[in-house]
Amino acid sequence: MSFDTLVRQEARLIILRALEEQPDGRLNSELLRVTLDSFGISKSRDWVHDELNWLVSMAAITVVTAGTVRVAQLTAKGSDHVHRRLVIEGIKRPSRPEA
Repeated sequence: MSFDTLVRQEARLIILRALEEQPDGRLNSELLRVTLDSFGISKSRDWVHDELNWLVSMAAITVVTAGTVRVAQLTAKGSDHVHRRLVIEGIKRPSRPEA
């Protein structure tokens, strides 16, 4: 597996977790870019948009465009991945909760 693939899988999990932490399950692409940067994944907003498009194609999120940003919202399927109830291939699997 390439390094780029590993980074993308990690970024997708970070995005889903960030959305899961929000009361309404939504964040815009700029806030997601900043969140990824805080985890050491420094990418452009266009790169984040590409990852959001991929997550939409997997039905893990929905996206609405608002000006120059996109607003992502977590779906039940995306939440199920975060909580280890199902696996979406192409997204890093979350760690097991500490016992």
